[in-house]
Amino acid sequence: MSTASPVQQKKPPAGGILHVDESSMRTNRVEQVSSLLVSIAVLLAFAVAILFLLFVLSMSWERPKVVSLDEERIAGRGDNAAGFERDFDPPAADEVEQLSEPALEQTIQMVNDAIAAIASMDTIIAADGIASDRSGQGDSRPPGPEGEGVDGVQRGERWDLKFSARDRKAYASQLDTFGIELAAIGGGIATIDYATTLSKSPKARSSTRDQEKRLFFSYVTNNALMQYDKALLQSAGVNVKERTVLKFIPKELEDVLAMAEKVYYLEKRSKDFRISDIAKTIFECKAAKSGKFEWVVIDQRYRNKNPSVK
Repeated sequence: MSTASPVQQKKPPAGGILHVDESSMRTNRVEQVSSLLVSIAVLLAFAVAILFLLFVLSMSWERPKVVSLDEERIAGRGDNAAGFERDFDPPAADEVEQLSEPALEQTIQMVNDAIAAIASMDTIIAADGIASDRSGQGDSRPPGPEGEGVDGVQRGERWDLKFSARDRKAYASQLDTFGIELAAIGGGIATIDYATTLSKSPKARSSTRDQEKRLFFSYVTNNALMQYDKALLQSAGVNVKERTVLKFIPKELEDVLAMAEKVYYLEKRSKDFRISDIAKTIFECKAAKSGKFEWVVIDQRYRNKNPSVK
């Protein structure tokens, strides 16, 4: 049986000193290039981090202000005659009962004061629209639906809607997109006659004036779009002879226009929104990037030339 010879270990050189080959510990060119690339990558990452930090610090972190739409209350005199002052409302029956008859001495004094006041009054010239007998002072509120509110211009007179359509079909498509109905009134006909679905097959319907509460507009001068309105009404079988043609807009569109008007005012005019400043807001129906139509404010005119701007 043979046995393996034991591994012979090399003896250290004389003196006990181990010599190492230093040439194997030197860095070669590959390691130098890789170290350089790593250093460049670290510097680039550091530069990108600095730039990102500067970008974040330069950003505005304020939340965008939400513009709310408040109910618009414009004063109007309705069917009352125009005037410089306001007639007092007659007292109600329960208010009359609360009045007590003055004493005789007070009555005589009141009569004397009234005579003296009448004698010293200057001549008052009646305003246009007030009855010549001067039975009242009229109504100092501006034209518009009767109501109390700020002294401003009603939406029906303040807003101007413009359409940019190349033909009648494109014009009808814009009207249908926003739910706008054409209608004819007057001409000895008691009803309001409408035309709907204008871009497809126009259909007619009728209603009374008491049922109609929507905002409406009409052209004041004859133009191509007015002729389109009449042609669309006639295609639905609506009689337009010697009648006024109107556009009735839905409440949803009215709110959209009111919001666009307010945002334009806040951006162009003042941060303090005052509806009484606006004399005219001009909207235009334009094609959006999505292919649909949208309303854009292209101009706004103001009643006060030099209002206080905050």
